[in-house]
Formats: sequence, structure tokens, C-alpha cells
Amino acid sequence: MALEKHTKDLKQLIDQLHTQFLETEGPVDKKNHAFFEKVKEETSPMFELNRVWSEEAEEYVKNRGASVHPNQIKSTSENIEMIILHSYYVDVHRKRFKELYQSVHYVLDMILNDIKNS
Repeated sequence: MALEKHTKDLKQLIDQLHTQFLETEGPVDKKNHAFFEKVKEETSPMFELNRVWSEEAEEYVKNRGASVHPNQIKSTSENIEMIILHSYYVDVHRKRFKELYQSVHYVLDMILNDIKNS
């Protein structure tokens, strides 16, 4: 099932971004055009994975009695976007980043659990 693979891929991605956030000396110069281009190039596939996952997850939640609600999918997708950006620009407190990270993992784990039990 594509949703299961994409959910696992996102879990792995946010783990990598969490490590990157913790290891990066932040914040970076937001006016640095070369850095912006690097971020744009590196994050493009991440945003695409998130978009595809979001569409698949919304469809899955709509068509099944999943324990996740459609609004949780939308907010999780938005939180993933924030994690992607904050992991490069390191412009948020560690506590806030950790809250986003844990929230995303929670919903992704719920979806994987629903898939496993269906």
C-alpha cells in the first residue's frame, strides 16, 4: 500500500530533520540567496512526499473508520512543512520543534496502526 510506504518514509524523513535541527548552529541568514537555493533544491522532494502523503491519507481517512480525523491530516501536513523549514533555518525554540516532531510522529503512528489493523 502506497500510504503505508509514504507514512514510513515521512517518519524517517522527520527523524533525519530532527537530527539536522539539533546539530545545526542556528539561525542562518535568511537573505543568503545561495543558501535559499540549496534549501529549495533539497526540500523540493520532501514537500512533494508530504503532498502525496497528505492526499493519500485524506482519502484513506475519508473512506475508512480510521482513528485519525481529516483535520488531523491537514494539520499534520502543515506541521511537516514547518519541520522541513525549521530544520534548515533553525528559527524556532527546541521545545516548539520537539512538540511539532512528536505531534507528527503521533499521527503517523496512528495511521500505520490503522493500516496494520485493517
